[in-house]
Amino acid sequence: MDLGLKGKTVAVAGATRGIGRAIAKAFAAEGCNVGLCARGADGLARVLAELSDQGVAACGAVADVRDRDAVKRWIDGVATELGGLHGLVANVSAFAVANEPEAWRDAFEVDLMGTIHCVDAALPYMEAAGGGAIVVVGSTAAVETLGPGRPYDAPKTAQITYVKSQSLGYAAKNIRFNVVSPGTTYFEGGRWDQVKAADPARYQDFVERNPTSRMGTPEEIANAVVFIASARASFILSANLIVDGGFTSRVQF
Repeated sequence: MDLGLKGKTVAVAGATRGIGRAIAKAFAAEGCNVGLCARGADGLARVLAELSDQGVAACGAVADVRDRDAVKRWIDGVATELGGLHGLVANVSAFAVANEPEAWRDAFEVDLMGTIHCVDAALPYMEAAGGGAIVVVGSTAAVETLGPGRPYDAPKTAQITYVKSQSLGYAAKNIRFNVVSPGTTYFEGGRWDQVKAADPARYQDFVERNPTSRMGTPEEIANAVVFIASARASFILSANLIVDGGFTSRVQF
């Protein structure tokens, strides 16, 4: 299936490991030029080299999404170097789980405000291009909490409300907003890899609670993101697409 993405430019925040890296590589596989940002220069250089090997144009910048000006500089650079902007993936999270004031601030400033900073910087370029697609990487924690006092959950829920309101405001300008919410996703060096090493019983419990008897892969999440950002999903707006292998028990209406 031709997704209609070849030659488009997509910006991906948080793109140097796990789900973000898989998203960047999946867009490149569809022939997109990709602009990246991350907090670490080494990881950024590594993924840029991988994208270059895929035969697409790529650029990147070190940026902390809490810094509105830094995010704008990144997006401006992507649009200038790669020729406009047609898509944005806001894959940002502090993954704050400690019930402490500093963790709550991190969750708010990164997960919610970081998303907003990325969107605000990207919108003028999409308006100039006559449309675009924005995908926020959320979490199933927005719809089914895994424990008390987790700062991580609340901003993920707020992302869904934010996407809905933005979607209504920009639909007439052909700019689509959607959320893709991963469930438990395993990759080397990631959170669940760390849990597997530190608490094998807990890791196995989460595997067994999934109807598929496994965790997802970053590539499976990336496939959903790329599709929902593509022309093939042109009538999908303000959705919260849960990609979790059936892990969450709630019924989504």
